[in-house]
Amino acid sequence: MAADSGTGAERLAALADERVDHRFKGLPPDADGLTVGELAAQRRNLFSGGFTTPVLALSAERLDHNLRLMETYSVRHGLTFAPHGKTSMAPQLFQRQIEHGAWGITLAVPHQVRVARAFGVQRVFLANEVVDSAALKWVSSQLDADPGFRFVCYVDSVRGVELMDSALRGAVRPVDVVVELAAGEGARTGVRTEAECAAVADAVAGVDTLRLVGVAGYEGEVPDADSERVRGWLRRLVALAVDFDKAGRFDGLEEIVVSAGGSAWFDAVADVFAGIPELSLPVLKLLRSGAYVSHDDGHYRKITPFNRVPEEGALQPAFRLWAQVVSRPSAEQAFANAGKRDAAYDLDLPEVQVVRSDAGERPADGVAVTGLSDQHAWIRTDEGVELQVGDWVGMGLSHPCTSFDKWELIPVVEQDGTVVDYIRTYF
Repeated sequence: MAADSGTGAERLAALADERVDHRFKGLPPDADGLTVGELAAQRRNLFSGGFTTPVLALSAERLDHNLRLMETYSVRHGLTFAPHGKTSMAPQLFQRQIEHGAWGITLAVPHQVRVARAFGVQRVFLANEVVDSAALKWVSSQLDADPGFRFVCYVDSVRGVELMDSALRGAVRPVDVVVELAAGEGARTGVRTEAECAAVADAVAGVDTLRLVGVAGYEGEVPDADSERVRGWLRRLVALAVDFDKAGRFDGLEEIVVSAGGSAWFDAVADVFAGIPELSLPVLKLLRSGAYVSHDDGHYRKITPFNRVPEEGALQPAFRLWAQVVSRPSAEQAFANAGKRDAAYDLDLPEVQVVRSDAGERPADGVAVTGLSDQHAWIRTDEGVELQVGDWVGMGLSHPCTSFDKWELIPVVEQDGTVVDYIRTYF
């Protein structure tokens, strides 16, 4: 599949034509030479179909549940949804999210935008300031070549505006930008004060290459975040939009973009955005939560807003990493053949949930991962726990962003173990 040929839909379809080989870990060795589509059509079983360990699996049922839940949530709260695609960097999941009502896809760096555009994504929110000249010229070429392409990115400094303007001179279409309001002192990127936000907006108004379309930020970076602090910052963001509108900064637009929303506080975003007053133009209330698509068994399970509002539903962790016990040196210690190269570990260690043996599958009571080497999981077992060399252990993972990026082709598995599809990632 040539990187510069075919439409987005054709490229998505062509993913099924990619050949299975040594590049894709965990897949059956006897599948070499088959296309991904041919292998999927065989509907092999993850545990008896020749897959090798370690292998990461994505639950078909739980993935579908999560997609539907966030679609319903967004509609219920009057939010437009642009999920953060950097979580998965999987065009098939981009497409499924769009099919479930997403306005477009949020991304973090220009390379990710190139992936999204290659697979036909028509609306991109880039949650970062772009000052790379080559990247800006490419974005401009995409805008000029495709009137249907919508691109929005942050600006958070006058210097950034100057660099963007220098790179974009001669462009036919201006690049749409939103002023990023920082989540507070000591937070990540963004303009620290409302006065500085106005200065950045003035800089945008002074060039022809950019167009100010709204305000945005990321409430997940609020220092010592709690409900009161997060809502306080969100109210500041809304007030900034109101002030900019009163000052006529959005004159000539069709809508005003107000955007926030990671995966920890989207309930607060929904609450505060519901109170946005009537402005001179319709408001695009853009939510950007992305980790929901697979959810997880660690960080996001603990902080999901659905824990605070259970009547809204519940996300389900969709990943499970399967590894095999390869050493049992003592009654309290075992080692499995999955390590840092296979499992997310930047926030929490994997959580052993089930054990599969010749006798069937059972809960992994008394079995825990205590550390990871490059290719081994260090496992501690309680006294009397049966765990043998050759047993498979199924582990839940924390932080989906660093789970997807370790696997280029991920089996999608139904509850009975049948593999029905494969998700291609591009990190």
